[in-house]
Amino acid sequence: MTHPSSDRVIIFDTTLRDGEQSPGASMNLEEKIRIAQTLEEMGVDVIEAGFPAASNGDFEAVREVGRVVRNATIAGLARAHRNDIERAAEALKGAARQRIHTFISTSPLHMKYKLQMEPDAVVQAIWDSVTLARNHVEDVEWSAEDGSRTELDFLCRCVETAIKAGATTINIPDTVGYAVPEEYGALIRAVREKTPNSDQAIFSVHCHNDLGLAVANSLAGVAGGARQVECTINGLGERAGNAALEEIVMALRTRADYLPYKTGIKTEAITRASRLVSTITGFVVQPNKAIVGANAFAHESGIHQDGMLKHAGTYEIMTPESVGLNRSTLVMGKHSGRAAFRAKLKELGYEDMGDNAVNEAFRRFKDLADRKKDVFDEDIIALIDDEVGRQHDHIQFVSLQVVAGSRGPQHAVLEVTVGGEAVPPVVSFGNGPVDAVFNAIKQVFPHEARLQLYQVHAVTAGTDAQAEVTVRLEEGGKTVNGQGADADTLVSSCRAYLHALNKLLVKRQKTAPAAISA
Repeated sequence: MTHPSSDRVIIFDTTLRDGEQSPGASMNLEEKIRIAQTLEEMGVDVIEAGFPAASNGDFEAVREVGRVVRNATIAGLARAHRNDIERAAEALKGAARQRIHTFISTSPLHMKYKLQMEPDAVVQAIWDSVTLARNHVEDVEWSAEDGSRTELDFLCRCVETAIKAGATTINIPDTVGYAVPEEYGALIRAVREKTPNSDQAIFSVHCHNDLGLAVANSLAGVAGGARQVECTINGLGERAGNAALEEIVMALRTRADYLPYKTGIKTEAITRASRLVSTITGFVVQPNKAIVGANAFAHESGIHQDGMLKHAGTYEIMTPESVGLNRSTLVMGKHSGRAAFRAKLKELGYEDMGDNAVNEAFRRFKDLADRKKDVFDEDIIALIDDEVGRQHDHIQFVSLQVVAGSRGPQHAVLEVTVGGEAVPPVVSFGNGPVDAVFNAIKQVFPHEARLQLYQVHAVTAGTDAQAEVTVRLEEGGKTVNGQGADADTLVSSCRAYLHALNKLLVKRQKTAPAAISA
């Protein structure tokens, strides 16, 4: 067990659970497994794979991630209900390292209006739920939902109860992102000092970013004695998101003089993980995002450039290589062979791709190289991420022809497969080529989803750059994002819309239980 006297901080990643609660961020099973494998390769200690009681899809995700991942601990979330805990235990059976993460609200506001429970009843529920979870697994985490707005004495009583019942990790979340660093660090310190048996558990922090303070609060919690940080790749999460894993890890690494704590994260894998999560969820990383944004290591100011030429340390506090960012170099062209392509995939972190996936990716690469003079690393990454995640989609792209221009009428001829079966080509007209393409998709697969967002950006510089398109669809209050990449913007648009539609088919089956925001 890691104690406050230790300098080792456990990284608990909840991209697959809390991150997926972002509107639009639904992932299918294969995508969750890919992200989990990437997290394991990075050295993440605990992967929260889902909320088994939420849906059959979440149950399957926790179970399958537990079968694939062997080094990291797999956590399943559960409310303080018998059914939730037993469902989580069942999903975790095949995992090498199992954790049940159970929670209940402890703030006066939540107890009165959400739970409609008296404090004594909440304490009893903590005892019952943690005891039941401990009967199933040895590793139990208990969370005080809305912990940062809970009265200190009652919070200590709840924590003491959870530890007595067998909880080995205690999480004090800032569920609504209300805390400020000095206050939150003091809260963690006070709970540890005032709770009699606090030395028998690891304390954890889980901060939301509603005021932009999630990372600062998390680091303050570590300084206050917490030795586990709950975070997500790219800060993904509902509302304003969670503390960003990459920012937590690089802050600890870069400022070890002030924050003398270590993690087990292989930081060189950060950029790769960030790109993967962005592609799968359809959430584009803002250019000025710390650590993983496109501008994070870019210097345009003349003063900055002059300093960088003389000594990188003048304006860079960490190297691009330390987070796995290799400067874009021309590496591949239309004469590159399959062996060179495989070698490049390995260099970019795609070591576990199957032969079929590699062959299809190579075919698309050759097609791209025929149309695009210079093929950069970013092109290959966009192409692979677009391809690998689509192998199990219900609706798959085959071909697209579009007639556009000022004279019209603009129309699209689309071919897809649905459930592995070829569908006859459809012809559809529209108010412009994109509208025609999207109408064709509606014709081949009727649906009522509304287009909420359509966004295009170039993967690299130049007029022949690949287009990466993001599409957001909404249906019945559920939103999903999709992404597609191709040298042809209209093909990329079609792929993005189909990606979103496939995600919507997955999300239709999900019904989120109440009170899952811990």
